[in-house]
Amino acid sequence: MISNLRALPSAVWILVLGTFINRFGTFVVPFLLLYLGEEGFSIVRAGFVLSAYGVGNLIASWLGGYFTDRFGRRNTTVVSMFSSAAVMMAIPLAVSEMTAQGWSEWLRLGSVMGLTALAGMTAELYRPASNALLTDLVPEENRVTAFSVYRLAINAGWAFGPAAAGLLAKYSFVYLFLGDAITSAAYGVVALFYLPHGKRNKAHVDSRWGPALRRISRDRRFLLYVCAALGIGFSYFQTHSTLAVHVRDAGLSTAMYGLLHSFNGLIVILFELPLSPWTQRQPPRRVMALGYGLIGIGFAATAWAHDLRMLAVTVAIWSAGEIVSFPVGGAYVANLAPDDMRGRYMGFMGFVWSFNMIVAPTLGTLLYTVSPTALWLICGGLGVFSAWVISIDPGDD
Repeated sequence: MISNLRALPSAVWILVLGTFINRFGTFVVPFLLLYLGEEGFSIVRAGFVLSAYGVGNLIASWLGGYFTDRFGRRNTTVVSMFSSAAVMMAIPLAVSEMTAQGWSEWLRLGSVMGLTALAGMTAELYRPASNALLTDLVPEENRVTAFSVYRLAINAGWAFGPAAAGLLAKYSFVYLFLGDAITSAAYGVVALFYLPHGKRNKAHVDSRWGPALRRISRDRRFLLYVCAALGIGFSYFQTHSTLAVHVRDAGLSTAMYGLLHSFNGLIVILFELPLSPWTQRQPPRRVMALGYGLIGIGFAATAWAHDLRMLAVTVAIWSAGEIVSFPVGGAYVANLAPDDMRGRYMGFMGFVWSFNMIVAPTLGTLLYTVSPTALWLICGGLGVFSAWVISIDPGDD
């Protein structure tokens, strides 16, 4: 593993550092519901605002993919970070001004939803660029390790950032927006002065989505991966919605729910990178099938987990599936993408995950109200389905 890490170019470590700074400072999203409640929005209407952030993510996947291929990886990242900082500063100022001027609740809601969608778009615009730049910088044989290090930065940022945000929120929610803006701008500076451009298409090369979508429609390996990702994504994103309700219904506190999330993050941080030398030597579709199967088993077992100990076991199982399959999946897509369409391939996968992020909690909560057991068994079945789909021999394209 040490030799694989040493083989990574210095630009990769700059990318990882910037990603950690950005993810550590993602203060607003975890606390947005509480902030809107303090500003007088009902829980239901605040939920609409959160959905608007997801819509912004969808738009970012498409725009980010195009910008990455057309204007370059570094330029896209710089635009994303500085525009995100500006929008984050604008939101609390706009909300305060609308309240002071006595805007109607529906007008305030529509305006805040628009600003939040813009925040989601600008904050996530850099994702395809980061994935594409990582692929540009690292040869195929070391990409699983590179994506593991990149995911380590993301998970470490998510693990420690919300704790700092909680301390800031004690004084004022406005500090959350300020902190988010400062860290975004900091990554923008790092990207501007230290990240390489990476590959970008020349003016005569068509960087629009049409040619990329036609290429994707013929790429059987990629389409099988997309189908598997749609199935496993529905299960995985229950961690941010129905799992919280399940923990509550088991008689456990929200602190215990947070502890389970921290346990997942700890497993990822401790084991994903050390496992990468083994996973990158295995056939990728077989490794992803193993991981998806474990994710399905872990969520299916949640149906019978009603105390902290058993819930921790289920989290350990699906976390094992995550650390096995997700870095390999990132490298798999990177290797499939043509050089001149790498950003749009990454953007398309961002669209798939953003779609899951919106749909999975909505359908999941609906199924949970009908039958919690049925929901968890469906999640298990989808894990098995995804494992089967990704294991299909795609043949020659």
